[in-house]
Formats: sequence, C-alpha cells, structure tokens
Amino acid sequence: MRLTLTVLPLVAALATVPAADPPPLVPAGVEHPRGYVARKTDTAPKLDGKLDDDCWTAAAWSADFVDIEGPAKPKPSHRTRMKVTWDETALYIAAELTEPHVWATLTDHDTVIFADPDFEVFLDPDGDSHLYGELELNAKNTTWDLLLTKPYKDGGRAVNGWEIAGLKTAVHIDGTLNDPSDTDTGWTVELAWPWAGLTELTSKPKATPPADGDQWRVNFSRVEWDFDIKDGKYVKQKKPEHNWVWSPQGVIDMHRPERWGYVQFSTKAAGPVAFTPDPHHAAKMLLHEIYYAQHAHHRKHGKFAPRLADFGLPKSPLGVPEMEAAGFGYEARLKSGKSMLIIGSDSRIRTETR
Repeated sequence: MRLTLTVLPLVAALATVPAADPPPLVPAGVEHPRGYVARKTDTAPKLDGKLDDDCWTAAAWSADFVDIEGPAKPKPSHRTRMKVTWDETALYIAAELTEPHVWATLTDHDTVIFADPDFEVFLDPDGDSHLYGELELNAKNTTWDLLLTKPYKDGGRAVNGWEIAGLKTAVHIDGTLNDPSDTDTGWTVELAWPWAGLTELTSKPKATPPADGDQWRVNFSRVEWDFDIKDGKYVKQKKPEHNWVWSPQGVIDMHRPERWGYVQFSTKAAGPVAFTPDPHHAAKMLLHEIYYAQHAHHRKHGKFAPRLADFGLPKSPLGVPEMEAAGFGYEARLKSGKSMLIIGSDSRIRTETR
C-alpha cells in the first residue's frame, strides 16, 4: 500500500526508503487499537479459498474494516472482514472481500502486489515495532512476502528476498475474474503461515506456537483502486488508492506498528473469552509522543532535545518519563506496572521487568 510521509514524496513500500525524520504523531491519543481473540482449532482448514471448514464456522468474524485514517473518514464502499485461528503447526487467516468487480493483473511472485487490489497481513510477534513480516496477495493468488528490519520512517529496509517458510495461500472468487460484463460477489482468502516461518520475527524463547493469553501486534489491510471499463477491460484510474484496514492507523502509512491491533491467542475450546486490553498501551503511546516530538525538534534544531520541557508535552496521569539525550540520540523511560518501557530514536520499544 501507499506510504505517505510529510517529508517524503509518495513512495512505494518497495525496498529501501531513505531515512528521514517522521512526521508528527497524528491525534490518536491513547485509545486502544482493536483486539481479536483467536481460538485454537483441532482441525486445520483445507486451503482452497472457501471458508466452509469447521474451524472457520467456529471462528468469529472481526469488525468490518474502516478507512486507514480512522472512522472520521468515509466508510469503505465494500465490506472487508477477517478471521484467525491456529493449531500447533500454523497460524491460519481467512478474509472476505466483497467486490462487484473482481480483477487482478499481476502474476509474478514478489512484485509490488498493491498495484492491484489486494489483501495484506502485518505481523510483529514481539510488539516492539521492529523486525516484522508483511504479506500481500491479489485475486490471482500472487504473493509478495517481505521482512522489515524496522519501519521505513526510521530508515528501515525491506528484505524483498525473504521467503515465509512453508507459507500456503488460496483464493476463491465468487464470480468471474477480469470480466466487466457481469457483477461479482467478491473474493475470499485463506492462508496458513507456519510457526516455522514466524520464529525469526521474535527473539522470545518458545514464542511459537503461542501460549494461552499471548498477544501479538497484527494488522490487516485492503487496497482498492478506482477503475474505468474500456474495450471490455478494467483500466485503473490515475489517482490514489483506497486503504481499508482492520485497526486504523490514523495516517496513510501501514508502517506505524504502534497503531496495529492485537490478536490474543486462546486454547479454550468453548465458552466466552474476553479480549484483555494491553495494560501498557497508554504508556507506549506516551513514549511514542516523545519519539515524534523529539524528531520534530531534530528537524527544527538539528539535534535532539536534552529535556522533555523543550517540546512541551502535556501532563499525563502516567507520570513524568525519564530521559537521557545527546545531540545524536536519546532514550526515554516510563514505568508501567512492574515493567520499565524504553524508547529511542529508532522507535523500538524495549521492556525491562523489575
């Protein structure tokens, strides 16, 4: 999907994006991103793109996707929703994309799939905003998998040669592909992302498969393009795409992992399982406010501020963070419960338990 930064032209999330100071934090406040409880299944789905397996019947649908900038923007014209389940072997994801005109053109693996209408998955098991995976696929079931060392705004590079070990994907089209003469219902996606292809995204021992109650930072996106029909073919219009997501980002940039949603894993076979909000979320958002304020200060003065008072953060009931800074970097700390959360100039969140 498109990446929009104040200090950069529009850049495809292709490979290397030059390091640059990130734009100011959008007014996202401390509201908690969306959460989803993924129950463990005894029977893996048959990967054919059809969501008629018992595990999908048992799994709950997510809330409908919204505009990437949030609910204040117009409601998406087509419905998108997802489901997640898992077993000892893999993480399973399903998605339903309603669409009266299903079209796709790209057939080469690891091409820039969001140039077509697509479905995208972003996974950060550690939740530290660094070293995360991205997967995109279109209605032809053409895929693009890439590894991000850190967000583009922090000088991150996409490892385009990275391949998800054992990944399987399938697409089913309820209608006809690339046929403007009829009206389609949409397309559905199934994928199996083996735990073996996720271990390299986390430094935590025995992080996969997850334990009951574990939470990962995850988001899902759908890119949709406006088009014309000319000579019996779909022709993409030359204007920005629509970006519809599960948990809104606040800006047109999927590479703000701190704004992704939470998938909570459950081993409970039946009965209600409540999603547990992250008790450290407000503290993480305050640290990210410092991060964005520091980079705004660096843009103006050519160095990071030595004191929090230099950029006038509002008072917070969470207390006053500690900060050590030099012209070339800084580190801010904030106690949250029994943990000390730490952020630096590269936006990575570290946690020390005390």
